[in-house]
Amino acid sequence: MDAVRTCVGCRARAPRDSLIRVVAVGADLVFDEAASMPGRGAWVHPAQKCVRNALQRRAFARALRVPAQVGTQTIEEWLTSYGNQVNGSK
Repeated sequence: MDAVRTCVGCRARAPRDSLIRVVAVGADLVFDEAASMPGRGAWVHPAQKCVRNALQRRAFARALRVPAQVGTQTIEEWLTSYGNQVNGSK
């Protein structure tokens, strides 16, 4: 039986393998694609809408129990590159 997690962006429950884990490393949020980094993790769908919702609502900081001033640069770079991949840009 697959583990079920809740997306912090849309709050929908989904199988673990359809979500990406996000962890706080120091003062920055990073994607844990292997889902093996130590510490608390937050789960999100690999969709721009879910990631943007989570960032707007400060859901990552709440779920990870870290200060609200956590760095989101890595995740925002991913959003930009993800949009380019979907649109066929380089």
